[in-house]
Amino acid sequence: MRRSHFFCRMKSMRRKQTLILLLSLCMSTGKSDFAPYFYDNGSGSLSGNMALFSLAEDTAVGTHVYTLNGSDPEGEPVTYGMTFDKGSNQCFSVEPKSGKVTLVEGLDREVQDEIVACVTITDGRNKVVENVRVFITDANDEKPEFLNRPFIVDVPEDTPSGGSIYRVQALDRDIGSGGSVTYYLQSSSKFTIDGHSGVLRIRAGEALDYELATTHFVTVVAKDGGGKYHGKYQVMTSTAIVTINVLDTQDSPPVFVGTPYFGFVYEVSVPGSEIFTVFAKDGDQTSPNPIHYSILNNSDGFFSINSSSGCISLTSFPVQLRNELYELKVKASEIGPDNRFLDYTVTTVTVRVVDLNNHPPTFYGENGPQNRFELTMYEHPPEGEILRGLKITVNDSDQGANAKFRLLLAGPSRVLRVVPQTVLNEAQVTIIVENSAAIDYEKYQFLTFKLLAVEIDTPERFSATADIVINLLDTNDNAPKFSSEFYIARIPENSPGGSNVVSVTAADPDSGLWGEVKYSIYGSGADLFLIHPTSGIIYTQPWASLDAEVKSKYNFYVKAEDTEGKYSLAEVFVTVLDQNDHRPEFNQNFLEKTMIIGAPVQIQAVDEDAEEPNNIIEYSIMKADPDNIFDINTSTGEIKLKPYIKSLEIMQNITRQKDCRWSVVVQARDRGSPSFSTTAVVNIDITEANGLKGPMAAFLMQSRDNPLKALGLTAAVITVMVLVTVMISTVLYFRNAKSNRITPARRIIRRRAKEQQHWSFRPAFGQSDRNPGRFIADDNDEDTSDKHKRNNSSSRAKPPTPSAPALPPPPPAASRPSECLRAERVSGSSERLRAERVSGSSERLRAERVSGSSERLRAERVSGSSERLRPVPSVSGALSRSSSTDGHKDGISSALVSELKMRIEQKIIEANKGYYY
Repeated sequence: MRRSHFFCRMKSMRRKQTLILLLSLCMSTGKSDFAPYFYDNGSGSLSGNMALFSLAEDTAVGTHVYTLNGSDPEGEPVTYGMTFDKGSNQCFSVEPKSGKVTLVEGLDREVQDEIVACVTITDGRNKVVENVRVFITDANDEKPEFLNRPFIVDVPEDTPSGGSIYRVQALDRDIGSGGSVTYYLQSSSKFTIDGHSGVLRIRAGEALDYELATTHFVTVVAKDGGGKYHGKYQVMTSTAIVTINVLDTQDSPPVFVGTPYFGFVYEVSVPGSEIFTVFAKDGDQTSPNPIHYSILNNSDGFFSINSSSGCISLTSFPVQLRNELYELKVKASEIGPDNRFLDYTVTTVTVRVVDLNNHPPTFYGENGPQNRFELTMYEHPPEGEILRGLKITVNDSDQGANAKFRLLLAGPSRVLRVVPQTVLNEAQVTIIVENSAAIDYEKYQFLTFKLLAVEIDTPERFSATADIVINLLDTNDNAPKFSSEFYIARIPENSPGGSNVVSVTAADPDSGLWGEVKYSIYGSGADLFLIHPTSGIIYTQPWASLDAEVKSKYNFYVKAEDTEGKYSLAEVFVTVLDQNDHRPEFNQNFLEKTMIIGAPVQIQAVDEDAEEPNNIIEYSIMKADPDNIFDINTSTGEIKLKPYIKSLEIMQNITRQKDCRWSVVVQARDRGSPSFSTTAVVNIDITEANGLKGPMAAFLMQSRDNPLKALGLTAAVITVMVLVTVMISTVLYFRNAKSNRITPARRIIRRRAKEQQHWSFRPAFGQSDRNPGRFIADDNDEDTSDKHKRNNSSSRAKPPTPSAPALPPPPPAASRPSECLRAERVSGSSERLRAERVSGSSERLRAERVSGSSERLRAERVSGSSERLRPVPSVSGALSRSSSTDGHKDGISSALVSELKMRIEQKIIEANKGYYY
């Protein structure tokens, strides 16, 4: 019971402690839950709550402009935010965690100079909201704008210089220096403007004149004070045009219109005739005054003027005028409101007394006025020649300028020219030849020209004409001319003599006998041809026979000549047309061919016709026995077996013939019309293809139908080989003859007792490596070397001893080189021992002279065995090819040499067996 009671009390105490802990936590938490707050960093700070923050209007969108910054007393993380009033532009955005404020819309101070926003900071439970105003500062981004445009001003022309005539005004919406405006003018010489007020004035020393210019255009420039925009300093300007209309005032004298003035008095004028009318107007056009006209002097009473109209009239007859020229001074005066004269102007009127143009130009001949002149002359007169048969005079009865006229010659261009070209009153007319070639009887039998005389400076432009006719006489000035520079003719071969070839034509444009033409031919190709002298027909000689195969082209010259020997030439080309008059021909009627299965044989026929298609030959097989195994190429004449015949056995099975010889009747037919043909029998021997390959086989295959070619090549090859063999033999003979010279030499080789002797391969006594077949005994003994040295020092230099030719090179590592036994020369004897090699080759073994001492010659086999030759007593003597009939040699020497020879031959045979097997 106690234990259970104890556990119950413990559980209740734990519950109470838990409740007390929870209450204490809740009370402590409720007491420390404070709201976050912004830092207040004051004016100019870029971190805090944006209080007193300003931003330039030219700040680029996307710029980080501010950082909201605050804290939570409990150290909790805070987030930031920003809201705007409904309907206003949301110019900024805030990153909640970092508080970075970014500009998201462009700013314009002239539209909105401040932005109202609510910035917030919260720790998740408490949120603090503050209202802020962001001020937009100005940037110089506005141009000055002119007010009250357009600018049009009316200014009287008598406005004094320096006077004010207008005031322009411009406004800049920027503030500060960027909003101040100053003015100036562009390129104006008559006006100035005040830079601050914009008052426009007439420049000092200048005046307006309506008569010179009624309107002036002045360009005014408004410039602000400048300022920064996007970090750069800039000044902005605007322009406007001021139109100044000048008002007229009464300050200008009258002005004559249409000066200078000229009048004319003619011989038919009568008193009262109008000569000229002057006209003047007031210089002030706004309110013009009436004009009064008068003549001041130089009229001499012969002229008068209407005071209101300005018409000048003649007051007497022209015959009474004493001068040819009068200059009248005419005055034009303004009449004021009270009929008194005001300003005036004086001008000069020139009056000329002139003759009346009432006579046209007239042409005269020898008998008076004449309008047709005719002349007969030969063609082609010299250039520059005067046509003296024409006697022409021209006259105009008027005076002065009325009698001045121009002469013209109308007709074929640039053939004749007239002199003079300009005439005053009267002149003798001369016609000169300018182009002699154009005066051609063959072109024109007569020439017609129009001679014209036309007044120059008169308004009437009177004129006169006369016909000039020139009759031409012919001369022989042309050579006959062919209708073509060359003629091309064609005539079939075998044409009979006298056949027409071609007709040539030449014409001489001259008249009479000068126009008659005679033809002739000449040239290397004209022997077979004739020409009719008057008709120009070319034909063959009566005996001529044309053959295209002999000559198919002829060319010669034809000559056309007139009666005075003037001529021209043309070339004639005659082509003899080939006729099919030859049949194809084989070189013989029976042809022998050898065909290898798989390779064709070719036959060939020749057609002696000159041209195609007469000499084009087509081949065909007329008859074959058997007739089903051959094909022929119709163009080349190649005969080949059917594709399925691959061997001689197949062919024999098909034809059931064991014989390999077949006969084929081949036809050669040309393509002429009519066509000719020839047949030939081709005997074909068919064989199997041989196994030869390479260039020689190809040559034999190609020359199988031409055995002489193969025989010639074989003879040439044999000849070259014989020559090469003779040369090599000669060289070897002279070389061996030189090497076989034997001079006395001595060499002593001693052998130590019971010591094995070794053989080594090295050159002997100055012998070069060119004789590798020589072996020299080497005891490796000091005594031997000493004796050898003494012997060498005591004896004279010895030539190399003769040696046998070397054996073929040994097999690589399998066997040693074949041994070659050599008997060294032994001192004490002057004879040589020579042994020939008997192995069938041309090599020779030479036994050197053997001394009379008791030393023996040892030879050791080089093929690897250790067998040694038995010692042989040395005897003075020599071994040669001659028989034993030499009487001076004793029997002992002969026996020793014979035994040595047999042993040497045995060693050579064993060495050769070891080499070849």
